[in-house]
Amino acid sequence: MKKILILSDTHGFIDDTIRKYAKSHDEIWHGGDWGTVDVYDELAAINPVRGVYGNIDGQELRTENPKGRCFTVESVKVLMTHIGGYPKRYKPDFKERIVKEKPDLVITGHSHILKVVFDKNLNHLHINPGAAGIHGFHHVRTMVSIEVADGKISNAKVIELKK
Repeated sequence: MKKILILSDTHGFIDDTIRKYAKSHDEIWHGGDWGTVDVYDELAAINPVRGVYGNIDGQELRTENPKGRCFTVESVKVLMTHIGGYPKRYKPDFKERIVKEKPDLVITGHSHILKVVFDKNLNHLHINPGAAGIHGFHHVRTMVSIEVADGKISNAKVIELKK
């Protein structure tokens, strides 16, 4: 079993609360718009990080983080991108990848809107963790914690942070 912290849209911001949660998880997954390499480096120094780049991320972050990423952890197949849309409203190219890869979990970022929903049509859990950073229109900073084991996703929890 692995405990996973999912966050996105940090926009160059990291604080003690994010650090505390990062330390209490086995892996950190970031849905893009890191903002600075410092955020990536600091999280990677705490625990293993898997991420994608976002539309504000420069070349150095894009070297470490691809546009889209597909991987398997504890027999759970994960597909991640920054700008992918939502169930019934996925970007066409991303929907094609979902259909091809058949993931158990899809992670997107970009919108700054927290969403955890099961996509019945494409048979996967969709998570957009909202935004953990302080820049943007969101009023509450959010992240999501999950556990993965034996091909199952469990104990999904929304973490609300102070703005």
